[in-house]
Amino acid sequence: MKTRNFKRVYVWELPVRIFHWLNALSITVLAITGFIIADPPAILSNAEASEIYWFGTVRFIHFTAAYIFFFNMILRIYWSFVGNQFSNWKAFWPFNKKMWHNLKHVFKIDILLQNEKVHDIKNISIGHNSIAAISYVALFVLAIIQIFTGFGLYASTSGWWLPKLFDWVVPFLGGDFAARTIHHISTWIFIFFTMIHVYLVFYHDWLEGRGEVSSMFGGYKFVREERLEKDKTDVEVDLGDNNK
Repeated sequence: MKTRNFKRVYVWELPVRIFHWLNALSITVLAITGFIIADPPAILSNAEASEIYWFGTVRFIHFTAAYIFFFNMILRIYWSFVGNQFSNWKAFWPFNKKMWHNLKHVFKIDILLQNEKVHDIKNISIGHNSIAAISYVALFVLAIIQIFTGFGLYASTSGWWLPKLFDWVVPFLGGDFAARTIHHISTWIFIFFTMIHVYLVFYHDWLEGRGEVSSMFGGYKFVREERLEKDKTDVEVDLGDNNK
């Protein structure tokens, strides 16, 4: 049986990892508090309203998470211009031959769960695979929709200039109902994406054994030596004992 050598490659930089976990946390908080705001439970109490300001607290948490989500997204956009090749915006650009070639491979392995008769190491992605890259672009567009509709709904009750920049969104969409509906549907799409994302991460971690899960904590993945030599990729390789 042939033994394959792996190199420990630094893929996800610290700002990317921070963005990922802040994004995951803020989306979770936004979804939970958003559902409570959309359909608040009836809580009976004989205390004064000022003493049980729980709904105001929920709204405060929701808006705080929204600001974190917003500024976190801006930092990620900035890093797409100054980060390494795996976080650069070019890694998400779908209109190139290499990505479309990889798309067929990923669709066959991930979606149809088939095995390729001829295993081409060029199809092994070091960073995001093609479907992941395209889905993240779609998710970015969805995040923009959430930001615009969310701050648009918040603008009428806020005195700060930032939410006021989105004051035109609700009238543009035809009113509160349309804006809230779009915001609500987008939340469910985020939840659906998260479920698929978590499944595929653990699936690849089990199938490939390249540190897919741990890479988002430590930044490193294990990549076959011949894959690096074939692509001649300029990456940061750990020079320690990295044979697997």
